[in-house]
Amino acid sequence: QVQLVESGGGLVQPWGSLRLSCAASGFIFSLYDIHWYRQAPGNQRELVATITGGGYTNYADSVKGRVTISRDNAKNAVYLQMNSLKPEDTAVYYCNVYITYLHRNYWGQGTQVTVSS
Repeated sequence: QVQLVESGGGLVQPWGSLRLSCAASGFIFSLYDIHWYRQAPGNQRELVATITGGGYTNYADSVKGRVTISRDNAKNAVYLQMNSLKPEDTAVYYCNVYITYLHRNYWGQGTQVTVSS
């Protein structure tokens, strides 16, 4: 069965860095685009970054230049390196994949990122 497990969140001071990880299983990982979303309290879930199966990347304007998404197909893992963190980056961060042959969206349980002094 498809599973996504995020890790790496925590409390960090402004201008600090965090590296989030997403461990995937249950599907042919290298074939699928993987997304990172985030949701702050009272806000809608928003797309942060995408990496295609071929390694092409795309970022939300709010994080461009501060965030890097990467993947290791041998480890079935996706990473989100976040630098120069701001208080407005505080949110629960989710890993996401849409499995086409199942016609279904899958989410991890999320990992909390809190940016505060």
